[in-house]
Formats: sequence, C-alpha cells, structure tokens
Amino acid sequence: MRVSLCTIARNEEEALQGLLRDFEDQNYPHNKIEVIMIDSDSSDHTHDVMEEFKNADNGFYDVKIYKTNGKNQACAWNVAIEHATGDIIIRVDAHSKIPRQFVSRNVFNIQEGENIVGGGRPNICANPNPWTKTLLAAEESLFGSSVADYRRPAAQKEYHDSLFHAAYKREVFATVGGFNEDLGRTEDNELHYRIRKAGYKMCCCPEIISFQHTRSTFSRMIKQKYGNGYWVGLTLGVCPGCLSYFHFIPFVFLLSIVGTLLLWALLNQPVFFAVIMAMYTMFNFVNTVGAFVIKKTVNPLFLILPLLFPVLHISYGIGTLIGLIKLPFWKHSLDGSAQRRIEEIKEAVKNNTVIYDDEKEEIL
Repeated sequence: MRVSLCTIARNEEEALQGLLRDFEDQNYPHNKIEVIMIDSDSSDHTHDVMEEFKNADNGFYDVKIYKTNGKNQACAWNVAIEHATGDIIIRVDAHSKIPRQFVSRNVFNIQEGENIVGGGRPNICANPNPWTKTLLAAEESLFGSSVADYRRPAAQKEYHDSLFHAAYKREVFATVGGFNEDLGRTEDNELHYRIRKAGYKMCCCPEIISFQHTRSTFSRMIKQKYGNGYWVGLTLGVCPGCLSYFHFIPFVFLLSIVGTLLLWALLNQPVFFAVIMAMYTMFNFVNTVGAFVIKKTVNPLFLILPLLFPVLHISYGIGTLIGLIKLPFWKHSLDGSAQRRIEEIKEAVKNNTVIYDDEKEEIL
C-alpha cells in the first residue's frame, strides 16, 4: 500500500531535521512512501531543510513541499491531505520522533482491518538536563498535563476517542472531509468527533509508538497551556460534543480560587479557600512524589514541581476564561468558509488518483 507521510512545520528547522532523519530510517519500502511537507510561513530555515531533504536521493515514491500562509495547523494539515495520493495518510508533527518501524506497523494494522490506527505518544526532551527533565516530569504527569489515553502506550488493542500521529485509510477523509480551519488548537478533537459520528473506530495498537518533544522552556510550556485552554473555551461554541469535562478542570480550579478568595475578603470566610488549598496541596504533593518514583531518579529540581503545577493549571484556566469571554464575538465573525473547506478536502480526496495495492505488508 502506498503511504502519504505528512508533516507540517513553522519555524522548526532544528526539530524538523531530526524528524526527517527518522523518515529516512523507515523500514517500510521507500518506493511506497510519499512524503508531504508543509511550510507554514516559516521565517527561519525550515523551508531550506525541506528542500535539502527533497533533493536527497532517499528512494521515496515522491517528496512534495507546499507553503501556507501560517493561519493555523488545521489549514496546513488540509493542504497536506488535499495533495496526498496514498492509500494511507499518516500525520506526524514536526516536533516529534518516530521509530524505524512506525510506518510499517501502521500499515500492517490497517491491513488487519482497521480504518484508523495509532499508538502511545509519550513525551521526551531533546536536550536532557536537570531542568528539561523537570519540565518533562511536569508534562508526563496526569496532574500536570492530560489524562488522554493516547499519551501512554497501550498494553493491548484499545479503541479511543482520539489518537495522536494517527494513520487513516484514505476513505476516512473522503467521508468526513478535512480539518475545521476555524479552530486553532482543537482541530483534532473536532475532526475525531466527526469521524466517530461517521461510525469509524480509532484503534490504539500496542506495537505502534511515537514521541513528542516537550517544550524546552517553562515560558513556552505556559504559552502552550494558555493556548490549549483558550481554544477549549472557543470550541465550546462550535463543537461542545468534542470536549470532555476534563478539559474544564483547570477553569473550575481557577474559579474556585477566585470564588473562595472573594468569600474570604467579603464575608470573612477563609475556610472554603483553606479547604480548596488543602485538597490541591495534597494532589500536588502526591504527584511530586510520584515523579521521583516513576522516573526512578534523584533530581533535586523535581522539588519545584509543586510550584510549576499551579502555574500551568492557572495558565490553562485563564486561557479558557478568555476564550469563553471572546466566544460570542468570535462565533459571530465566522463566515462558513471553514465548512466549505472541509467539503473541498472531501472532494479532493475522492478525486485524487490512487493505485490500491492489497499485497500484505509484514511488520519488519
């Protein structure tokens, strides 16, 4: 089966070089891999890295480069899907790492009868040192980041609501269309919601794994959390069904702090604030100890995790609050172009010529 291996990048020249080396190292036949790279209006040497990769003789079926205006990730992913000609379309973020069996194992599981497959996606740090390992510990913690099932390797085949770095049979996009370009961070949630509504299942396979690089600085991590929360707030107005109550826990935490502080200030009732802080401190302590246990290492900087966790939670909560405040005005500005674009991608996928190859591919 021919595979369209897609990635998008904006100012990711360093991370992209590592990912493209992983592309070169794939043990799936290169003459059955079409590489599609989208430069999302980069101002660094990202495009040069792509061109260098394209000009190298790696034996791929084809290597394509497209440039977008950098509007958002959904826009860039749609361009990749629009030009993909493979039987299977795989999307991988530029800030990631994949093992050499990644493509072959995805293909094998789709040939076993699945329509959408993926695997665990743990975090790693590119430049390990005590500080980046501390940021990694915060990101890997359920308390510090996310309870999403796909973040951790599966012990056996499981069906999830969402997958990261997923591989899709071509027919999936021909049925549901592309990403919603109105959304900046929650485009995955919305697409996978439509996929589930169309009757498809997303299979998490234990033998598939990929990795995402943790943000290398705390300021970038804060910005990421704020942006995630912000788009959760906005997405509530266009696709509430694609969100879970877990997405709003930081927002509720923020409201509880503000609310109990007001009770203390106005009614001289500190007990509610004390209870909230006591409960939070308990979870904070348990997860900090857990970081030492899980990592099986003595990193003194882990002792500042109790200070990092609340900053991340509050940043996410503030983002959600701002998103909810802006929601009515943002929703009013939508002009329907995103829905038209979804339909355009659907037609493009249907019309692209594809040579189907039913030959069985073994896991190499």
